[in-house]
Amino acid sequence: MAATDHHRVRAELRRSLADTPGAAESATGRLLLGDPAFVLQTLVSLVRQAWEVLVEPVWPQVHGLLDADVGFQTRRLAEGGLDRLFAEVHPRLRWNNGVLTRDYGDDEHRDLRGEGLVLAPSAFKWDQVVVIVDPPWQPTVIYPARGLGTLWQPLSTDRHAALGRLIGRTRAVLLLGLDEPTSTTTLAHRHALAAGTVSEHLSVLRDAGFVAGERHRHEIRYRRTPLGEAVLR
Repeated sequence: MAATDHHRVRAELRRSLADTPGAAESATGRLLLGDPAFVLQTLVSLVRQAWEVLVEPVWPQVHGLLDADVGFQTRRLAEGGLDRLFAEVHPRLRWNNGVLTRDYGDDEHRDLRGEGLVLAPSAFKWDQVVVIVDPPWQPTVIYPARGLGTLWQPLSTDRHAALGRLIGRTRAVLLLGLDEPTSTTTLAHRHALAAGTVSEHLSVLRDAGFVAGERHRHEIRYRRTPLGEAVLR
């Protein structure tokens, strides 16, 4: 980041500020559009502080999760090529006839023409897939790492551990993860489980009255019922 060309710093800050009406005219906007050398130094310092405070303390766990995801995706690529890989990287990604598409994406596109594509797992994207297509940057897809729910939502308290003993640890983890309506495929990716396993456990939770499924476009999304909320409390 510190090596970024100053002309690019100014151009990208202008583009970023343009996304929010009035941002460029604000005090912060005027500061960011000032001397690019000073601005870059300031941003590098802030990112370094963010790393030291927010990321570095948990980096060993995060790094382990990312390594596991890379290993999993590499095996899928070796076993079934790009068709198998993109079938399981993330539910929002679709691979068809040499074209990779993101569901609910924008209209931007880029022909790779041999440039290659970087697939980057992230521990800081929950259900979002970020696609970078702007030249001159390397085309990149940033996606939530497989098993992310196991990193940030452990059954650590006595109450949650008791819930795991009552209904089973996997069902407890799935129930805890339904803070918002979520599909089977997303839950499977988040918790590093087979889709069939998640579907089976959700069926049990549904039959017990803890969750309910609602159709949203082409998928069923599950949410906790009042009974499920009461069980967690």
